[in-house]
Amino acid sequence: MPGFTEALKNHDLKAVRSVSKSDLHNHCMMGGRLKLMEKFYGRKLEKFHFGNEGIEGINAWIGKVYHPVFELPGALKAAVEAAFFQARSDGIRVLEMSIDVTLGRLLNMHPENVVSILKDAHQSIAPEIDFRPEIGISKCLFVRTVLACIEPYLNSGYFLSIDLYDLETAQPIHNFSEIYHYVKNMGMKCKAHAGEFGDAESVREAVETLELDAVQHGIGAAQSPEVMNWLAKNGIQLNICPASNIGLKRVRSYKTHPIRILFDHGVKVTVNTDDVMLFDKGNSEQFLQLYKCGLFSAEELDQIRKNGL
Repeated sequence: MPGFTEALKNHDLKAVRSVSKSDLHNHCMMGGRLKLMEKFYGRKLEKFHFGNEGIEGINAWIGKVYHPVFELPGALKAAVEAAFFQARSDGIRVLEMSIDVTLGRLLNMHPENVVSILKDAHQSIAPEIDFRPEIGISKCLFVRTVLACIEPYLNSGYFLSIDLYDLETAQPIHNFSEIYHYVKNMGMKCKAHAGEFGDAESVREAVETLELDAVQHGIGAAQSPEVMNWLAKNGIQLNICPASNIGLKRVRSYKTHPIRILFDHGVKVTVNTDDVMLFDKGNSEQFLQLYKCGLFSAEELDQIRKNGL
């Protein structure tokens, strides 16, 4: 089987998939292919339609299309397994994948059972993956709601990182600083969505306020050479999801994606899936698109691949 750079130059998707890579920005419940959840559900599901609604459009799709699936017993197990099947098929060897902190409460399921489902799927489907489970928090939640849900997940000792996502403008990011300070002292990796739709200063604010180790998306930083230089100097990695940024109309195309600008300013970047169920692109497909459109050389993309590993 050819190596990564040769596979890209040959436009050989199968070979690209066979090479080890990471996925460090993955929301577990939508990390698998839609067809697997359709098989579980026993009927077709309406695909996510790209528009200008951004995160609100995703939330509307979840409520209308995806939520009814979870009225069936075993839906969480099916979704988690789909995510691991997708990661395995795409050559993922390092996986940071989040599970929402309120999920157990929403499904009337004890957090111990949620953890058990994650553990079982990992071991039965993709034990070769270095899986680093992550606690996900919606920025739309009241902090007191987060505090009411998070303790058993933290006490499990299973989760290695934390992420804050959803509408960036939902509330001031400093509302979550106490939670982040606490988990930082536990030795957990701190991540948060910033600059997906916000500007460069929103990225720097998130990093400074929450003492982040990495930023999910962060593409708004490309608007400011000063912020990019600051990110590079401080070694802050951006876990970027090109297909998501294009699908949500934040970026016009792979050819114009600001990941190139960030890379040229010395910012450490990675390529990730975000939600395969919505955007229908694994990391291998995204790497190949970034090469075919001429945005990066094969050698540069290999460097980005290695960043994640």
